[in-house]
Order: sequence, then structure tokens, then C-alpha cells
Amino acid sequence: MIRSRIAGVFFCLILGAGAALSQTREAPSASATAPSDESRAALKAIAGEGFLNSRSFEYLTQLSDEVGARVTGTPGEARAVEWAVKTMKGLGLENVHIEKWQMSHGWTRVAATVELLSPIRRALTVDSMGWVGSTPLGGVEADLVPINVFDLENELKNNSPGWAGKVLLMVQKGAPPKESSGFLARIGSLLEAAHRAHAVAIIGAQGDAKAVGVHLTHTGILGFDRFFDIPVVSTTAEDQAQLERFLDAGRPIRLRINVQNQMKQGPIEANNVVGEIRGRQYPNQVFVVGAHLDSWDLAQGTTDNGVGTVCVLSAAEAIARSGRSPLRTIRFVLFTGEEQGSLGSFAYVKQHQEEMVNYLGDLVLDSGQGPARGFNLGGRADLVPAFLKFVQTLAVFGPLKVNDNVEFGTDTGAFIVAGLPGINIVQESPTAEYKFTWHSAADTLEAVKPDVLIHNATLMAIVSYWIADGPERFAAPVPPEKTVQMLIEKHQDGFLKAVGQWPFGEGKPQGTAKPNP
Repeated sequence: MIRSRIAGVFFCLILGAGAALSQTREAPSASATAPSDESRAALKAIAGEGFLNSRSFEYLTQLSDEVGARVTGTPGEARAVEWAVKTMKGLGLENVHIEKWQMSHGWTRVAATVELLSPIRRALTVDSMGWVGSTPLGGVEADLVPINVFDLENELKNNSPGWAGKVLLMVQKGAPPKESSGFLARIGSLLEAAHRAHAVAIIGAQGDAKAVGVHLTHTGILGFDRFFDIPVVSTTAEDQAQLERFLDAGRPIRLRINVQNQMKQGPIEANNVVGEIRGRQYPNQVFVVGAHLDSWDLAQGTTDNGVGTVCVLSAAEAIARSGRSPLRTIRFVLFTGEEQGSLGSFAYVKQHQEEMVNYLGDLVLDSGQGPARGFNLGGRADLVPAFLKFVQTLAVFGPLKVNDNVEFGTDTGAFIVAGLPGINIVQESPTAEYKFTWHSAADTLEAVKPDVLIHNATLMAIVSYWIADGPERFAAPVPPEKTVQMLIEKHQDGFLKAVGQWPFGEGKPQGTAKPNP
């Protein structure tokens, strides 16, 4: 059923792309990135391989069932790295290798339980957040008090003296803060203050975002490359709601909480996995196609971000099997440490800092299992017209929107601050299934439709080849001062400074070297 459906889609693609590209020949684009006849032929060959010979769901099954969860710095990550290297070599990629980097702490989940003792007695469903501490062995009995995450300044100033010996429940009362830095930029002060005040632990979904789905918890970080000594757990929407009802009714809550995690002081070694298809004319000019290989550990990590990992591998396979080589090098990179603050991609950019002048940018898929619906070009408004003109020729993929929005929730961010287009593939899923599977026990293979996976992988292959094979270079780094101006205009400077990923200092940024032609 799937194979015959894909064959029909491919037939439509050839007809649709042929008509669109014929129209392009009749009315040439002013953009120097319009594909040549040779490039058009390559794109059709890549589309054929992507749609008709895809092994993407086979790879995703291996990653989900045989490798499983892969938290950075754990044996799961090591298994994933070994699998990725073997797979890249099997695809025939060149220069396959790992690149080591380090993070400040290692962390392993052990167990977390909460038992409600009064006003009724029952077990709550909880899971520890990542990179947080433990209660004493055996757990602690304590009363529960609410803290309003929409009014943290008041909580810290006026209520923290009463937190000693208490478990804190994050609630949302009133209007959310107007400032745009986001919860991760504000939570650190709360966690540190709660620990200083001798609070026992904190319960809450993810602070300003309650858990979604039926009886699901959602784990995750609470600071970029930061460890917090106080235990913090996520609970389900149902349990959270009951606790809040008790508190609103003035009914005292007492519970027993036991959270055990293992923290290892760093530096902790981690690995990015790299392979490439060398450019036939400008091999030193590099376009990165990437996704994060690491995951959380409540399930298989299939939708976050197994699908992105497999799209990268399948895009590489489609291009390799087509027998075509682009003018410039396409480097396929599977980053680790993304779930701790895009650490692997920032490490990659730092390690290749001297070469960034010759990079074209990166392309990332990391929004779950939904079909691609467009592209964010990472603050590069200058690239939108040419990019939009090209994707409009790909009618079979449906309407694809293009804008210059920036995304710092994934591995585009490091390239954006380097002045390059960090291109994020926008997917339908954030408003559909992904909000349930994200960081939860539902992040499994069953959530993924094979035809959507093939659709996204093939689109990634086509777009990455077009960028790498343009008659003129698609993009080069802009000067740091221009990047700073863009980030301020898009209100990202406060967030980046708060999470420690603002590289420009307080003074005027320095200039950048000129790229090779």
C-alpha cells in the first residue's frame, strides 16, 4: 500500500517539477541560485531515489527498537553513535568520523515516586526532569505549597522564607509575564532560591507549560548545560489539576516524595557524528544538513529526534544513490547534547570556527513527526525571495512557506549566531501529535507514518542539494554587528544572554573575514 502510494506521488513530482522548471526556463529568475539543467536532472534523480528506494522507516525502526533512548553522556548515546557511524559508512558517505566535545555534568535517571498522603491517599504519576538532584534515600514526607510561576519576583521576595521543608507546586495564576525571554531564562533563580531555602523538591509539568496528553509526563532540562541540586519532577495534567483543586479549596496536602538521580561531575565526553558528500568543484565550501541524535529516556526517542536523524541519513542516501555530486560539499552531522541546550552544535561551530567563513549554513529537522510545511531562514531576510521561488516549484510537497524567523530551540541556533542561515524545517506537528509525544513515554515508533517520513527526507535531500549545487554561493556569514542587530530586532538577545549563549560580549562585535569565492 505504501509503496504504490509513493510511486504515484513520485510520478506527480516528476510531472509537477518538470512543468515548474519549464516555466522557470521560460521566465528566468533574477536569482543566481536558480538550478541549471544539470542540477534539474540531479534533483529529479534524487527525488526518484528518495521516493522509490527509501529505507527511512527501516532505519527508524533500528534506532527506536535496537538503540533506544540515548541521553547524552550515557551508554545509550554510545550505542547511538556506533550505530550512526556504521550506517553512514554503509551509505557510502566520505570522511565518516566522530568529533568529540565535552559538557559540564553527566546525569542518569534512577527513579521517582510521589505518594499523596492527605487529604486522600494514592500514588501520583511523576518523572524527574533532567540534570536535577535527589531527595535523601528513602524519600521525605512534606507539606505541599503553591508557587506562581507567573509571579516569580514576588514569590522569591516575599514567600521563599516559608519554603523550608516544603514541596513546591508550580502553578499558573493571572497573566503570563510580558517579557519574551522564556521560562528557561527565568527558572534558574527559582531553583537556586528554593535550594537555598531548604525546600524538599518541586513538582510541576515544565513550569509555564502544563503537561499535555492523557496521563503523560514530559521530562526535559531547566537550564542550558546546568545542574540544579534540588529535585524537580514533572507530573501529569490530571494529577496537577487535582492538586490545584485541593489547594484552591484550602485543603492541606501532605505527601511523600522520593527522587533518585545520579549526577557525575564533568567534563563528560560526548560525540557528534559526521559524514559528507564532497563537492566536485568547491569542496571547501560546506553546507551542513543536521539533526540531533540524542534523546530523552522515557521512551524510544522516535519523534524527538529519531525522525530528524533518519531524515538526514535518508537524504544522504538519496543523494549518494543518485550518483550526483553537488558543486559544494554537503556535510551530514548528527549532533548530541541538543536536549541540554544545543551543546553539540555549539561545540561543532566552535571547533570549526576558522572554517565558518566558508560555510553556507545548516538545515535542520526537529519538530516531530508531522509533514514539512515551510522553512525558517534564521534571520536571513536576504535569502527569502530566491528560496521561496525554488520551493514553489515543488508543488507535490504541498504549500511551503518561507520566512526569516529564527529558531533557538534546536541545532540551527549555533549557526545563526555565527552569521549563517540556520534553516529550520517547519512542520505541522507542533500543533498536532508532537505535543503529546515530545519528551514523554509516548515517543515511540507507533507515532510515525512511513509515508510522511519519506516525504520529509526527500524534501530535505532536494533542498540541500539545490543549496549546495547553485551556480553561485547560496549564502556567506554576515558581519557580527549585523547578526547582533537582527537578534535584537527579533527579541532574541535577552534569551541568549540569560541562557549563556550570547557570544558577542557587551561591546561592539568584531568584524569577520571574507569567505572564499
